[in-house]
Amino acid sequence: MAENAEIDSDSALLLSAEIEQLEIDLFLDAVYKQYGYDFRHYAKPSLHRRILNCLAREKKQHVSDLIPCILHDEFFFDRFLQDMSVTVTSMFRDPELFRLLKELVIPKLSTYSSINIWHAGCATGEEVYSLAILLDEAGLLDRCRIYATDYNNDSLKLARSAIYSLSHFDEYQRNYILSGGERRLADYYRTNNKSAIFSPALRDKIIFAHHNFMKDGAFAQMHLVLCRNVLIYFDSYLKERALKVLQESIIPRGFFMLGDRESLDCTTESDAFERVLQDVNSIYRKKLF
Repeated sequence: MAENAEIDSDSALLLSAEIEQLEIDLFLDAVYKQYGYDFRHYAKPSLHRRILNCLAREKKQHVSDLIPCILHDEFFFDRFLQDMSVTVTSMFRDPELFRLLKELVIPKLSTYSSINIWHAGCATGEEVYSLAILLDEAGLLDRCRIYATDYNNDSLKLARSAIYSLSHFDEYQRNYILSGGERRLADYYRTNNKSAIFSPALRDKIIFAHHNFMKDGAFAQMHLVLCRNVLIYFDSYLKERALKVLQESIIPRGFFMLGDRESLDCTTESDAFERVLQDVNSIYRKKLF
């Protein structure tokens, strides 16, 4: 009897999980058909966690209860998009990688008369301004056009404003020094109450734009592309699609930078690139052919 009860319990849990997955599939179909955002190829553990967070915030019992919200509540999708957006970022995040960028990549960029850079998945923009500072210190910023993209319009709005809370700037100053910064980080912003406002000299070189890896294509003729800590949230299909878009954007001998937990190993685009340093997974250079 106890064994049968255990089997019945396992079967009930399996059925419950299958129903929940069906509800998630239907909900994501509704999101796609209503708004054109296709989250069906996000990595399942992250996707499941974010949808359950949304469910708790909306005080709903079942994922299927969110479908009427998508169809009839014009403000719900914006809230859901915030749940899906990954906005974990900071100035000079992973300073060792920024130091390698400064030492190994930026000197190579200096050989071009004009430089195109795409920062894909820029979130709220702190890392884009970090890159602009390094380029300025190398004397290259005036030659650069930096395209910074994300699918979250609220994040892009904050990035365009160039206004950030001062609460983290002690940490940012330390990261800046570890990245090889040559001045003071405070030289690049002014303060207003509890906020830092970055210099127009930096802001004017950055074009913030909406881009969605789920449906949008490549940017042309990029000398450097950064897509850091974005691909880890995609399943294999969407990861390969994104990598194809990114690879097609980079000129021969152009550079590609991933996050510290990412690499091109075992991907369809790996043959198009070579590592800049053999023991560093995150910085690549595109082969001539």
